Amino acid sequence: MTKNTADETKKTYTKQTYTKQGAAGSAAREGARVMGTVLVTSGTGKTGRRVAERLAALGVPVRAGSRAGGVPFDWQDESGWAAALDGAEAAYVAYYPDLAVPGAAGAMTAFGRVAAASGLRRVVLLSGRGEPQAAVAEEALRGACGEVELTVVRSAFFAQNFSEGALLDSVLGGELVFPAGSAAEPFLDIDDLADVVVAALTGDGHAGAVYELTGPRSLTFEEAAEELGRAAGRPVRYVPVSGPAYAEVLEGFGVSGPEAGFLAELFATLLDGHNSATTDDVKRVLGREAKEFTAFTREAARDGAWHG
Repeated sequence: MTKNTADETKKTYTKQTYTKQGAAGSAAREGARVMGTVLVTSGTGKTGRRVAERLAALGVPVRAGSRAGGVPFDWQDESGWAAALDGAEAAYVAYYPDLAVPGAAGAMTAFGRVAAASGLRRVVLLSGRGEPQAAVAEEALRGACGEVELTVVRSAFFAQNFSEGALLDSVLGGELVFPAGSAAEPFLDIDDLADVVVAALTGDGHAGAVYELTGPRSLTFEEAAEELGRAAGRPVRYVPVSGPAYAEVLEGFGVSGPEAGFLAELFATLLDGHNSATTDDVKRVLGREAKEFTAFTREAARDGAWHG
């Protein structure tokens, strides 16, 4: 990408994404003018990459932390955290692989202590909606980070899991095998998540808040498969399976037994219907409605997500 192309992309992104948010977008820009460096953990992941791009488009200095990137940051190696946080004013925390895994609460306690010692002002934490163990990890971070402002963003199931995540191959193969039964889920577009995170990082009034982010409509996986098929131009059928059966599917794709078992149990627990209700927290933060699942499928198809 040339410099001129990059500059034009930045201008276009800022205009299209933030001006349409009205007062919320304006507040984010005002906050960004005085915001210092932001550490984005898991900066090359699905959410971290989007958050880093948005911050950069606003002129906010960004450190995209990752295990192999220019800013070393590894959730399994605490020794590098202080250097990554040195001089930073805020941080976006996306714990890998999930806040519900064993050991996550201990990692959050350790990170909170390092963050507080570094003089960090603000943290925005990505969490899972309706995950009891993730809530334990949230509390661990809250208890350890002292005077650091903490905002928690609990997300529904990502719509992009179908277009760039674990379920992409299933969509391409025409069979969406998953342990969700007939429960409905208010799928969240990651772009909405990233916009909320940036607003919380760069604006005021979010300290101590817990936002539960969902899309505007709940769909069963069978209904989602039908919409995905229409957008992709190929039949996509939902095949419900049990948690143990899904673990076997994951192992067939090379996932280790313990990880496959954990993921299958997590999905089966989350997608049992208790997360089916929608919220208006995206609108509360951004001043606009969350993106519809149909709009997501059309945009993903237009961008070539399912051309494989």
